[in-house]
Amino acid sequence: MEFLQCLHGRAPAVATGMKRMLPDRAIYTVQGDGDMVSEGLAEVLHIAARSESITCLLLDNGVFGDTGGQMTATTTVGQRTKTDVAGRAASEYGYPIPVADLVAQFPGVAYVARGAVDRPNAVARTRRYLRQAFESQLAGEGFSLVEILTMCPTGWSVPADQGAQYQREQMTAAYPLGELRAR
Repeated sequence: MEFLQCLHGRAPAVATGMKRMLPDRAIYTVQGDGDMVSEGLAEVLHIAARSESITCLLLDNGVFGDTGGQMTATTTVGQRTKTDVAGRAASEYGYPIPVADLVAQFPGVAYVARGAVDRPNAVARTRRYLRQAFESQLAGEGFSLVEILTMCPTGWSVPADQGAQYQREQMTAAYPLGELRAR
């Protein structure tokens, strides 16, 4: 098993090269929303458009968690971040980019789902989505993406014990859970 760390946003391009050199291997990326959507949106859209048999996993909490909790392209309207503690205002910052919904529309995409980790039953469902995404890749059906809504109470400026509820109110309300595309 090999691992390769990539520049922010560039993992899908690197994964493409890896898959083409090692076509029988399961190749996947694990990226946060700041990485995939704020900095690497073009990369994930192009890998989906080419229908590469690669799986991308998006860990989406609506903030740049590694750098202090700043707003990202997926921050929902009203969601608090370290750069806007009053919550994202669409009139000032625009609307969030629903990357899983966009990718699910591409003809060569095999599987897209959105799960969460705020409750035990959501975790179990998300595990099924992950299994389906990898099975689809290994069957050579094309690109797959699983978006996983995760928590970052410190980035949202909420107490840790309120993280799951805040995720449901802000993230899940804006990004409904379920399979968005399945072959």
